[in-house]
Amino acid sequence: MEQFVLAGFPAQRLRRLRGHAALRDLVREHTLTIHDLVYPIFVYHGRNLEREIGSMPGQYQYSLDRLTVAIDRVVEAGIRAVLLFGIPECKDPEGRVALDDQGIVQEAVRAIRRRAPGLLVITDLCFCEYTDHGHCGPLRDEGGRRDVDNDATLALLGQQAVSHARAGADVIAPSGMMDGMVGAIRRALDAAGYASLPILSYAAKYASAFYGPFREAAESAPAFGDRRGYQMDPANSDEALREVALDLAEGADLVMVKPAMAYLDVARRIKERFGVPLAAYNVSGEYAMVKAAAERGWIDERRVVLELLTGMKRAGVDLILTYHALDAAAWLRAG
Repeated sequence: MEQFVLAGFPAQRLRRLRGHAALRDLVREHTLTIHDLVYPIFVYHGRNLEREIGSMPGQYQYSLDRLTVAIDRVVEAGIRAVLLFGIPECKDPEGRVALDDQGIVQEAVRAIRRRAPGLLVITDLCFCEYTDHGHCGPLRDEGGRRDVDNDATLALLGQQAVSHARAGADVIAPSGMMDGMVGAIRRALDAAGYASLPILSYAAKYASAFYGPFREAAESAPAFGDRRGYQMDPANSDEALREVALDLAEGADLVMVKPAMAYLDVARRIKERFGVPLAAYNVSGEYAMVKAAAERGWIDERRVVLELLTGMKRAGVDLILTYHALDAAAWLRAG
């Protein structure tokens, strides 16, 4: 800007491009569309269940027999991709129910295939919803404390990925932040004949306070301690670049930053450094804050949501996983 002014260009010229709505649209640098959105869905054990999540107004846990309600809403909205989380009836120390070909996510994938065969189905790959202790893999004693056994978890992640692939998942999305997870999953998928199945890695997943409502929705709060031993420190961004570089080297096809709003600087650095397809997860706490303020009349929900999602696009994000997806799609269609 300074060099333009020095060259004789008056600053006033910028306002000339803002005076007409059509002209503003013509010069807009970034455009948010319905096709940028991915809608997360919680699939719950049991029957005839469509239960609203208290800390996430407008979001629900669906039993398998009610999953079609959610899928029909997604299709009607014009959204083309969903992310599945499963909450099983039984849990154990290793989360082995996640490996069952008749498990809740696997059955949900098949149900979506029957109802909406053109929908892109992304499956979250982790064990925190399946272990009775709420951590992201089996535990071991290390130096007098219990921690996730990284290498034992890798083998289980490979088995879980292959089971999801057999069920018909279109994209596998590992979220556990285990060292070497992408390579282990890639090798398992390739060996099982799924070499063409892409991996969306939660490459830069932070140990964030914004996950609270999700842990209610997925019943995945740790029974002890926290996840700072394997998720990233919110103060670090150079580390995120190292995480992404490792995951890409191991075979990731897309990478993710999670959460979104407080980490858009990280998203921009990743996009500029690697230029790969980039996702951001607009997480439960971010959603809940907007909904709470909107319910009190403190903000214009429509304008705030679309501004936030557009900010993610401006930061370089290609696909946005967001609980606002159904509302945002309706607002975008309405113009």
